[in-house]
Amino acid sequence: MVGEVSAAAHPHAPQVDPYRLTTEGIKEPPTGWWQSLRYLGPGLILGAAIVGAGELIATTALGARAGFALLWLVIFSTLVKVAVQIELARWTISTGQPALTGYNKVPPKVGRVGWVNILWIVFALSKVVQTGGVVGAVAVACSVLYPLGGPPLGFTSLATWTVIVVAITVAALFSNKYGLIERVAVLLVVLFSLVTVAIAVGLPLTPFAYDVGDIASGFTFGIPAGTLPVALAMFGLTGVSVDEITSYPYWCIEKGYARWTGPNDGSADWERRAKGWIKVMQRDAMLSWVVYTVTTMAFYVMGAAVLHPQGLVPEGNEVITTLTRLYTDTLGEWARIVFLVGAIAVLASTLWAATPAWSRMYANVLSCAGVFDWTNSRARQRWIRGFIVALPIIWGIAYLFVQSPVIMIMIGGISGCIFLFAAVIAVWYLRRTEIDPRVKASSLFTVALAISSVAIALAGVYTMLDALGYSID
Repeated sequence: MVGEVSAAAHPHAPQVDPYRLTTEGIKEPPTGWWQSLRYLGPGLILGAAIVGAGELIATTALGARAGFALLWLVIFSTLVKVAVQIELARWTISTGQPALTGYNKVPPKVGRVGWVNILWIVFALSKVVQTGGVVGAVAVACSVLYPLGGPPLGFTSLATWTVIVVAITVAALFSNKYGLIERVAVLLVVLFSLVTVAIAVGLPLTPFAYDVGDIASGFTFGIPAGTLPVALAMFGLTGVSVDEITSYPYWCIEKGYARWTGPNDGSADWERRAKGWIKVMQRDAMLSWVVYTVTTMAFYVMGAAVLHPQGLVPEGNEVITTLTRLYTDTLGEWARIVFLVGAIAVLASTLWAATPAWSRMYANVLSCAGVFDWTNSRARQRWIRGFIVALPIIWGIAYLFVQSPVIMIMIGGISGCIFLFAAVIAVWYLRRTEIDPRVKASSLFTVALAISSVAIALAGVYTMLDALGYSID
């Protein structure tokens, strides 16, 4: 299942261009969950990216700061954005076009580039800082586990591991074994998440026990004083953040959903295929939602139950050593190595899933600006491969300058909260102007999309006011 996606997603792999819709690429959609299982996959790629920096670091840090009080926000932040993800993917399957091509259609424009893509470029620059934080978190975990050239967390050790992490990321994404690496990464994420959920459920049997009252206090729907900036960052980071919402259409295309639907010839057959593959996409999105929501809740509960009572908040380069307390304080010192190996696997899988996604988005925005023709598969692959090399290097340099993974990741989360608002506007525009009326969402889904959009808009407004210096806490 995951291997199918990886093979299609690798820049070298596709013999048939998934971004070119032809009648030869048509395939009948499966019916029911069981028949759909072999066609799921794009959501698992997002899962590899999601169960990482947002959940391991941002969510746990929020639990450490706020205790159980914001447990409701964890569930809300993962659920509310799924409707936007599905609606953008619906447009992609029905048109065969990737996200930034769609964003660029929203007026007004400055030359050839739409205002949403201009804002995306600003957002992407802030994500250099965030993804640099992910690179740094992997380097920190490696340095704590096995320091090179100096003491753990010393600059020499961190710099050495940063170079190694960047080199491995680039090499892995260019090798023919990328599919195997992706499958192993997803497997490690699942295993690590299962262990985390098991520990969270078992905490009542440890000195860090919580009870029903603690859980109930997490659903008072309030935001404790001093935690709003972190809460907004978590809203931008957890679940499907705006970069995952934007990258999801690329994976849906490369999995084959749009190509199997075929070009829209106005026929009843196209309508049937489009509805069928959209339904498969919805199953894919909801399955991944279940996985990352349960994992996110587990990380939050662990932060609230273990770190909050001790006054431990993950900060700076000590973020990984603080997070190891989640395991060593509950399982004993032997769990330290298990956590570090698991954290490296989770964060690295996030990095490896994000690198090809961002490479596609960067290449797509350049094509929208007229730098090259996106429909030219050779030029597209050349630009994507160039970004696969360049981006990890830039992220590594960014980390070595800042050296604070938590702050770096939070910056990206807050900027993501703002751009998410623009993405919602684009989704509604494309829904109104380009989605074939025959495959538009039901009235019930439209209500869910509206609720999601309002919540995202409010979060974006609060974040912008905070950034301008207005007191909103």
